[in-house]
Amino acid sequence: MKPSDSVAIIKHHFPELNELQISQFEALKTLYIDWNQKINVISRKDTDQFYLRHVLHSLAIAKFIKMKNGAEVLDVGTGGGFPGIPLAIYFENVSFTLVDSIGKKIKVVNEISNEINLKNIKAHHLRAEQIKNKYDFVVSRAVTHLSRFCPWVINNISDANNHEIKNGILYLKGGDIKEEINSVQKKYFHSTKKISDYFDDDFFETKLILHLSKKKKA
Repeated sequence: MKPSDSVAIIKHHFPELNELQISQFEALKTLYIDWNQKINVISRKDTDQFYLRHVLHSLAIAKFIKMKNGAEVLDVGTGGGFPGIPLAIYFENVSFTLVDSIGKKIKVVNEISNEINLKNIKAHHLRAEQIKNKYDFVVSRAVTHLSRFCPWVINNISDANNHEIKNGILYLKGGDIKEEINSVQKKYFHSTKKISDYFDDDFFETKLILHLSKKKKA
Protein backbone atom coordinates (compact mmCIF):
# COMPACT_ATOMS: atom_id res chain seq x y z
CA MET A 1 0.00 0.00 0.00
CA LYS A 2 1.38 3.41 -0.99
CA PRO A 3 1.62 6.10 1.68
CA SER A 4 -0.98 8.86 1.35
CA ASP A 5 0.05 12.44 0.66
CA SER A 6 1.66 13.10 4.00
CA VAL A 7 5.20 13.13 5.27
CA ALA A 8 4.90 9.32 5.29
CA ILE A 9 5.59 9.28 1.55
CA ILE A 10 8.88 11.09 2.18
CA LYS A 11 9.83 8.75 5.03
CA HIS A 12 8.95 5.77 2.83
CA HIS A 13 11.47 6.78 0.15
CA PHE A 14 14.05 8.27 2.54
CA PRO A 15 14.09 6.08 5.66
CA GLU A 16 17.43 7.56 6.70
CA LEU A 17 15.87 10.89 7.75
CA ASN A 18 16.52 12.00 11.32
CA GLU A 19 13.89 13.40 13.71
CA LEU A 20 14.69 17.03 12.96
CA GLN A 21 14.39 16.48 9.21
CA ILE A 22 11.08 14.65 9.63
CA SER A 23 9.68 17.45 11.78
CA GLN A 24 10.79 20.03 9.21
CA PHE A 25 9.13 18.12 6.39
CA GLU A 26 5.99 17.64 8.49
CA ALA A 27 5.69 21.40 9.01
CA LEU A 28 5.93 22.31 5.33
CA LYS A 29 2.42 21.53 4.11
CA THR A 30 0.59 23.62 6.72
CA LEU A 31 3.01 26.51 6.21
CA TYR A 32 2.66 26.47 2.44
CA ILE A 33 -1.13 26.22 2.53
CA ASP A 34 -1.22 29.18 4.91
CA TRP A 35 1.15 31.30 2.83
CA ASN A 36 -0.54 30.28 -0.40
CA GLN A 37 -3.72 32.02 0.76
CA LYS A 38 -1.74 35.28 0.85
CA ILE A 39 0.74 34.81 -1.99
CA ASN A 40 0.25 32.27 -4.75
CA VAL A 41 3.46 30.22 -4.67
CA ILE A 42 2.15 26.77 -5.61
CA SER A 43 -0.82 25.72 -7.71
CA ARG A 44 -3.88 25.49 -5.48
CA LYS A 45 -5.00 22.34 -7.27
CA ASP A 46 -1.79 20.66 -6.09
CA THR A 47 -2.24 21.20 -2.35
CA ASP A 48 -3.87 17.79 -1.89
CA GLN A 49 -0.75 16.23 -3.42
CA PHE A 50 1.76 18.63 -1.94
CA TYR A 51 4.27 16.05 -0.71
CA LEU A 52 4.16 14.09 -3.94
CA ARG A 53 4.20 16.89 -6.51
CA HIS A 54 6.46 19.38 -4.76
CA VAL A 55 8.52 17.78 -1.99
CA LEU A 56 9.15 14.32 -3.43
CA HIS A 57 9.63 15.72 -6.92
CA SER A 58 12.32 18.06 -5.56
CA LEU A 59 13.98 15.21 -3.68
CA ALA A 60 14.49 13.21 -6.86
CA ILE A 61 17.76 15.15 -7.06
CA ALA A 62 18.78 13.57 -3.73
CA LYS A 63 18.32 10.15 -5.32
CA PHE A 64 20.36 11.18 -8.34
CA ILE A 65 23.35 12.53 -6.41
CA LYS A 66 24.62 12.40 -2.84
CA MET A 67 26.02 15.88 -2.35
CA LYS A 68 29.07 16.12 -0.15
CA ASN A 69 29.26 18.13 3.04
CA GLY A 70 30.34 21.68 2.28
CA ALA A 71 28.96 21.72 -1.27
CA GLU A 72 27.42 24.96 -2.55
CA VAL A 73 24.16 24.90 -4.55
CA LEU A 74 22.26 27.66 -6.35
CA ASP A 75 18.50 27.31 -6.95
CA VAL A 76 17.45 29.63 -9.80
CA GLY A 77 13.82 30.62 -10.21
CA THR A 78 13.00 28.94 -6.91
CA GLY A 79 9.48 30.37 -6.71
CA GLY A 80 8.20 29.35 -3.29
CA GLY A 81 11.34 27.34 -2.55
CA PHE A 82 11.39 24.29 -4.82
CA PRO A 83 13.54 22.33 -5.18
CA GLY A 84 15.76 24.29 -2.77
CA ILE A 85 13.92 23.96 0.55
CA PRO A 86 13.35 20.17 0.42
CA LEU A 87 16.94 19.66 -0.71
CA ALA A 88 18.27 21.90 2.07
CA ILE A 89 16.33 19.87 4.64
CA TYR A 90 17.76 16.63 3.25
CA PHE A 91 21.35 17.83 2.73
CA GLU A 92 21.88 19.41 6.15
CA ASN A 93 25.55 20.19 5.57
CA VAL A 94 25.22 21.68 2.08
CA SER A 95 24.78 25.44 1.60
CA PHE A 96 21.89 26.57 -0.61
CA THR A 97 21.32 29.96 -2.21
CA LEU A 98 17.78 30.46 -3.57
CA VAL A 99 17.01 33.29 -5.97
CA ASP A 100 13.90 34.51 -7.74
CA SER A 101 13.02 37.68 -9.65
CA ILE A 102 9.72 38.01 -7.73
CA GLY A 103 10.32 39.50 -4.31
CA LYS A 104 7.14 38.28 -2.63
CA LYS A 105 8.07 34.67 -3.38
CA ILE A 106 11.45 35.16 -1.72
CA LYS A 107 9.59 36.57 1.28
CA VAL A 108 7.74 33.24 1.54
CA VAL A 109 11.00 31.29 1.25
CA ASN A 110 12.57 33.30 4.06
CA GLU A 111 9.52 33.06 6.31
CA ILE A 112 9.16 29.30 5.87
CA SER A 113 12.90 28.72 6.32
CA ASN A 114 12.78 30.69 9.57
CA GLU A 115 9.68 28.84 10.78
CA ILE A 116 11.35 25.44 10.42
CA ASN A 117 14.74 26.73 11.63
CA LEU A 118 16.49 25.89 8.37
CA LYS A 119 20.02 27.23 8.79
CA ASN A 120 21.69 26.30 5.50
CA ILE A 121 19.64 28.55 3.19
CA LYS A 122 20.07 32.09 1.95
CA ALA A 123 17.34 33.57 -0.25
CA HIS A 124 17.65 36.67 -2.41
CA HIS A 125 15.39 38.73 -4.67
CA LEU A 126 17.65 38.62 -7.71
CA ARG A 127 17.70 37.65 -11.35
CA ALA A 128 20.02 34.81 -12.31
CA GLU A 129 22.24 37.16 -14.32
CA GLN A 130 23.02 39.17 -11.17
CA ILE A 131 24.62 36.24 -9.34
CA LYS A 132 28.43 36.36 -9.36
CA ASN A 133 29.42 33.53 -6.98
CA LYS A 134 30.49 30.03 -7.99
CA TYR A 135 28.61 26.84 -7.05
CA ASP A 136 29.00 23.10 -7.39
CA PHE A 137 25.52 22.74 -8.85
CA VAL A 138 22.70 24.90 -10.13
CA VAL A 139 19.26 23.34 -9.60
CA SER A 140 15.90 24.39 -11.02
CA ARG A 141 12.40 23.20 -11.82
CA ALA A 142 12.02 24.01 -15.52
CA VAL A 143 11.81 27.78 -15.27
CA THR A 144 12.45 28.37 -18.98
CA HIS A 145 13.83 26.85 -22.18
CA LEU A 146 17.30 25.35 -21.75
CA SER A 147 18.75 27.54 -24.50
CA ARG A 148 17.94 30.57 -22.33
CA PHE A 149 18.63 29.01 -18.93
CA CYS A 150 22.12 27.61 -19.56
CA PRO A 151 23.78 30.92 -20.54
CA TRP A 152 22.24 32.58 -17.45
CA VAL A 153 23.98 30.24 -15.01
CA ILE A 154 26.87 28.38 -16.63
CA ASN A 155 29.46 30.92 -15.44
CA ASN A 156 28.27 30.38 -11.87
CA ILE A 157 29.47 26.77 -11.88
CA SER A 158 32.80 26.05 -10.22
CA ASP A 159 35.49 24.20 -12.17
CA ALA A 160 36.44 22.17 -9.08
CA ASN A 161 34.72 18.79 -9.36
CA ASN A 162 34.34 17.01 -6.02
CA HIS A 163 31.41 14.67 -6.75
CA GLU A 164 30.87 11.50 -8.74
CA ILE A 165 29.34 13.59 -11.50
CA LYS A 166 30.73 16.79 -12.97
CA ASN A 167 29.65 20.10 -11.54
CA GLY A 168 26.81 21.53 -13.57
CA ILE A 169 23.08 22.04 -13.89
CA LEU A 170 20.50 19.66 -12.39
CA TYR A 171 17.22 20.48 -14.09
CA LEU A 172 13.83 18.95 -13.25
CA LYS A 173 11.93 18.74 -16.49
CA GLY A 174 8.92 16.92 -17.93
CA GLY A 175 7.78 15.69 -21.31
CA ASP A 176 9.70 15.56 -24.59
CA ILE A 177 12.95 17.49 -24.21
CA LYS A 178 14.72 16.41 -27.40
CA GLU A 179 14.40 19.81 -29.05
CA GLU A 180 15.71 21.59 -25.96
CA ILE A 181 18.68 19.24 -25.65
CA ASN A 182 19.45 19.68 -29.35
CA SER A 183 19.55 23.44 -28.81
CA VAL A 184 22.37 23.19 -26.22
CA GLN A 185 24.26 19.97 -26.96
CA LYS A 186 27.06 21.67 -28.90
CA LYS A 187 28.17 23.49 -25.76
CA TYR A 188 27.06 21.13 -22.98
CA PHE A 189 27.42 17.47 -22.09
CA HIS A 190 24.09 16.04 -20.99
CA SER A 191 22.53 12.98 -19.40
CA THR A 192 18.96 12.24 -18.37
CA LYS A 193 17.44 10.09 -15.66
CA LYS A 194 13.81 9.04 -15.43
CA ILE A 195 12.39 9.99 -12.03
CA SER A 196 10.04 7.00 -12.36
CA ASP A 197 13.14 4.86 -11.75
CA TYR A 198 13.08 6.19 -8.19
CA PHE A 199 9.37 6.78 -7.52
CA ASP A 200 6.57 4.69 -9.01
CA ASP A 201 3.65 7.12 -8.88
CA ASP A 202 2.08 7.91 -12.26
CA PHE A 203 2.87 11.59 -11.73
CA PHE A 204 6.55 10.86 -12.39
CA GLU A 205 6.02 8.85 -15.56
CA THR A 206 7.21 11.68 -17.85
CA LYS A 207 9.41 13.52 -15.34
CA LEU A 208 13.19 13.67 -15.81
CA ILE A 209 16.35 14.91 -14.15
CA LEU A 210 18.63 16.49 -16.71
CA HIS A 211 22.32 16.91 -15.86
CA LEU A 212 24.27 19.37 -17.98
CA SER A 213 27.95 20.29 -17.77
CA LYS A 214 29.99 22.64 -19.88
CA LYS A 215 32.22 21.31 -22.64
CA LYS A 216 35.75 22.67 -22.63
CA LYS A 217 36.67 24.77 -25.61
CA ALA A 218 39.05 23.05 -28.00
